[in-house]
Amino acid sequence: MPTHGSQMIYATLVPLNTVVQRRSITRRCIGTLAALVVLACTDLRSAGDPWREAPEYVKLLAPWAHREAYRVYVSPLGLDATLKHLLADTALRHPPGAWQPRAMVPYDAFGLSGSYNRWKVAGLYRSRRAYVARGPRLDHGQRESWTLIAPYPDVALQRLESGTLIIVLRIPPADVP
Repeated sequence: MPTHGSQMIYATLVPLNTVVQRRSITRRCIGTLAALVVLACTDLRSAGDPWREAPEYVKLLAPWAHREAYRVYVSPLGLDATLKHLLADTALRHPPGAWQPRAMVPYDAFGLSGSYNRWKVAGLYRSRRAYVARGPRLDHGQRESWTLIAPYPDVALQRLESGTLIIVLRIPPADVP
């Protein structure tokens, strides 16, 4: 008996009427896809929020593969005033260190995942630092990660704006197999 055919024995041990793959990949991902569609159509602002949606920043700051999960807003208020308004929201979570403004170099404030020109942004801030506050929010089971940055660059990366940039990442629920 040749030994090269032994691999075929293993391939034929599964009866033809047995389902090997219980759930298809498409069915497993459908929940995530549906959540992303809902997230893409949802405006996160409440009626009294002093900020406006700024989708032009999503292309600049969000990673290409996950842009649909991001929302960006701009507020005319400074970081402290925006935080004061935001901290009245009962959906905010307060783990240690969350929502505390920290001075950061632009590289750390904006991260590496966006397509923005890092040299231009660094040139705008020069020796200044961006003030950044980060924290989580949980609203009706929907997890969000918020980043507030002040001052922030305009979309053309020509000047710094005096208000606050708010970047919201909505984290889709994990699929349970």
